[in-house]
Amino acid sequence: MRKLEHRPVYLDNHATTQMDQRVLDAMLPYFLDKFGNPHSDSHYFGWEASEAINISREQIANSIGANADEIVFTSGATEANNLALKGVARLFGKKKDHIITCVTEHPCVLESVRSLVDEGMRATYLNVNHDGLIDITELEQAITKDTLLVSVMAVQNEIGTIQPLSEIGEICHRNKVYFHSDGAQALGKIPIDVKKMNIDMMSITGHKVYGPMGCGALYIGKTPKVKLMPLFSGGGQERGIRSGTLPTPLCVGFGKTCELAIDLLAVESISIGRKRDLLLEKLTSELSGVHINGCMKHRVAGNLNLSIDKVDAESLIASLPDLAFSTGSACSSNSDSSYVLKEIGLSNSEIDSSMRIGLGRFSSDDQINYAGDRLIEEVRKIRNSRRSIFINAAE
Repeated sequence: MRKLEHRPVYLDNHATTQMDQRVLDAMLPYFLDKFGNPHSDSHYFGWEASEAINISREQIANSIGANADEIVFTSGATEANNLALKGVARLFGKKKDHIITCVTEHPCVLESVRSLVDEGMRATYLNVNHDGLIDITELEQAITKDTLLVSVMAVQNEIGTIQPLSEIGEICHRNKVYFHSDGAQALGKIPIDVKKMNIDMMSITGHKVYGPMGCGALYIGKTPKVKLMPLFSGGGQERGIRSGTLPTPLCVGFGKTCELAIDLLAVESISIGRKRDLLLEKLTSELSGVHINGCMKHRVAGNLNLSIDKVDAESLIASLPDLAFSTGSACSSNSDSSYVLKEIGLSNSEIDSSMRIGLGRFSSDDQINYAGDRLIEEVRKIRNSRRSIFINAAE
């Protein structure tokens, strides 16, 4: 690890977020004094922890318009996505064997679908347009009498595209098809009401919204009731759907996270959007050849995915150790290039010049201005260096 004089400006809030101090304060007592096992129902310490879990479940449910008894704790959104897709398909796959998803889904959804195809399911992958949106007509045409489940993420983790959840939900319920959505990047960024949107299952997690890593949840609707097969066996916790001792401090932190997310959603969508627009204006006013990947209209406030002409994004990141940002998803960092950007029509050279910037609750105006200045400075250096190479080669 390179040692720096000062910590970098953090611009990677889609990968993870800094924990809010208020969340940490809520968690601390359950690491120290209130340390009971929430499943120990014969004494005070267990009751104390169990009560805290119940409060957290209510807070999480309220953040997405659900009921508390529809929330199942998991280790995060990846586990929740696996549980939703595999759990439903393995229970009902002999009756209905068709799944519909989207080409720009998170890797854990795409890999889960591939696994289910290996087990005998059939899959349809919806394409997206240049903005990253699915075609609602294509979805409707893809549904057959054998379709069991549609899984489309609420907010795309690289380009920030917000999918039309209510329209998808209406089509699914009209056709008696389960609708699952990966909401990891949506919680706290857009209003969510799983009942009004006709969402049957939604995966969420704490660390994308200023909460703890290692704790997430799967909403499993009861009207209509969703049934699924557990992924693994154990002591039957979480109504037998997800066995294992619940980590009380993390659950409490996730609950507080969701409470804050709802309280601050309206204010933060405006304030973070203003900071994003400030950075974009700064870059486009000083640099030519800056292109937005995706669209600004259907996009969460904190997301910028940009291509900059004649600049290799990885080289730019390497030259800016004082800024922390990325070329794409942390969850697919081993791949050669972004499949998401390919699917919205970018060329290989455009993908190579693309970067993802994620702003959040703790991004200050001073940090935004500093980041903009440093990006402009380094882009100019890289372009001048390229120009010198071409001139020398010509001579």
